[in-house]
Amino acid sequence: MKMLCIDGGGIRGVFAISILKEIEQEFKKPIVELFDVIAGTSTGAIVAASIIMNNKMTDVLNLYRKNGAKIFIPKAKIGLFKSVYSDEYLRSYLQDAFGHITLKDIRKPLLIPAVNVTKGRPYIHRSNYGHHLSKDMDVKLWDAVLSSCSAPVYFPPNNIDNKYLSIDGGLWANNPSMVCITEALSHFNKELSDIQIMSVGTGLQNIDFTIDDNKYWGVKKWLPFQLSSMKVTPKLIDLALNLSSESVSFHCSQLLKSNYLRINQDLGKEVPFDDITSIGSLIELGQKVFQEQKSEITHFFNEKL
Repeated sequence: MKMLCIDGGGIRGVFAISILKEIEQEFKKPIVELFDVIAGTSTGAIVAASIIMNNKMTDVLNLYRKNGAKIFIPKAKIGLFKSVYSDEYLRSYLQDAFGHITLKDIRKPLLIPAVNVTKGRPYIHRSNYGHHLSKDMDVKLWDAVLSSCSAPVYFPPNNIDNKYLSIDGGLWANNPSMVCITEALSHFNKELSDIQIMSVGTGLQNIDFTIDDNKYWGVKKWLPFQLSSMKVTPKLIDLALNLSSESVSFHCSQLLKSNYLRINQDLGKEVPFDDITSIGSLIELGQKVFQEQKSEITHFFNEKL
């Protein structure tokens, strides 16, 4: 069973899309035809849903370029009394992209981690492939994706039909690989040896918390305010997402050994998830990484389990 897992990471999702675009062009098939299961968290949920809808990665990349600056228009400087960004444009973008499609309409296995913050529990939006926990089949695809994208402080929680509030799945599954392993074992009754995962990251950041004389860190340290840009830097959230992704990667590689292919790259610096100025360089880096790991990627698709 071949499974694709796409990390969260805000605008850094263009790195993952760039790699997937190269794969699509290299193997001359839509990404959706290359995998049995698709999973994505936060920005990865947008990409995963686009794949399920059989959208070309070139088109998805162009939409990120077109809409990134509009999504990340600050509504507040620090997010103390309201979210830094409104979800109005993101919501509109997702509604336009996915229309009236519900989870019930999707038969290909799709997994979108989120958080039911009303009950304080992890949650997985699943498409209509027979899982007994798939109880929210009438939820619109765009609504499920928006839930997984609603990073605390930066975007408001997403209200799901006035039943519960949902926030970013990256809080517990920024890399959804372990979600996929669990699904393969518990629902599809596969053995570990039957599972093959391609896990695509959104870049490894060098997040620096420099030692100083102040040991009593507050909001100013964890979420520093940049006077030049007049906005807060999501340092704490980026750190948490990085740690989540890389710890999951390590455990999955231990479980699956060579059947786990992680595609990621050290960025060498901090690239906050709302840094739209980095789009071009991230796309180029994705192309470079594909070429560097091309032989591994080719082996992944050629290997029969």
